[in-house]
Amino acid sequence: MKIHRVSGTLAVFLLCWGCGPHDQQQVLGTLERDRLELIAEANEPIVEVLHREGEAVKAGTLLLRLDLGTMAPRLEQARAARGAAEQHLAELVKGPRAQEILEARAALEAAQSAAATETAEFARTQNLFADHLVPRSDLDQAQTRRDSALSARKQAQARLDLLLEGTRIEAVEQAEAQLRQADAELAQLQVSANRYQITAPRDGRIEALPYKLGERPPAGAPIVVMLVNATPYARVYIPENHRAQFLPNTRVVVHVDGVKEKLAGSVRFVSAEAAFTPYYALTQEDRTQLSYVAEIDLTDSAALDLPSGIPVQVDLNRVQ
Repeated sequence: MKIHRVSGTLAVFLLCWGCGPHDQQQVLGTLERDRLELIAEANEPIVEVLHREGEAVKAGTLLLRLDLGTMAPRLEQARAARGAAEQHLAELVKGPRAQEILEARAALEAAQSAAATETAEFARTQNLFADHLVPRSDLDQAQTRRDSALSARKQAQARLDLLLEGTRIEAVEQAEAQLRQADAELAQLQVSANRYQITAPRDGRIEALPYKLGERPPAGAPIVVMLVNATPYARVYIPENHRAQFLPNTRVVVHVDGVKEKLAGSVRFVSAEAAFTPYYALTQEDRTQLSYVAEIDLTDSAALDLPSGIPVQVDLNRVQ
């Protein structure tokens, strides 16, 4: 979002009531409001436009939506990863099921039986080999089968012990960290996805919609331009010989074309640099022709409904 100052006319000039600059009684300018430019998050087509140019909108109002494009599958992937991490943590916290323990006990019993059988078979083969009734290869094969059965029994016993011990705290903490990481990644993507929906950041009026429904604006291009319903202000140029009078919060009297009543104003800002010509390039006499841009808030409630761009005049001889 970009904030600019917008003027209804490009020419802002000084009004003189006499022959020289010291006779000047008023300065002219225009009524302005802050301007907001809401930009496109990505180069995706516009799928919905909910308001038209010139409509007044409240802060938080949905104005326009861009197609999520590649953001949609990225969000689904992040949600799936987050769900898997949550289920993994729940499984570790709950610990092994009774069915898993029963299965491990049965596997251990089978491994013990197989180990006993192969151990007895190896002993019998040893006796036959000692009596020279079987070759050496039969003894080696019997020993291999016995060793394999003993190893399987150890593995089954270790698995049952692990299930009976439960989940280690380190494994739970690691699963919790993975879930937090998944949450953070999903939240980051969700923030980016929300930016595909353009909402009004402040109360105001839609000034321009540069792109139409179905068009694909470049990423970073302004797609909604708003004028803020804040205190309007007059932008004028103050002559050099009156610059010292215009300080922040100085009260002034403002005249607006078409409004009979005089409006109260308060100086919000005066530029520190002169407009157009550097002061150090001018003589003392020429310096009286310098001017400084100033912004003056119109504090009267009657100014809130005035349109932007209309001419205003500020009295130089009524500065307080």
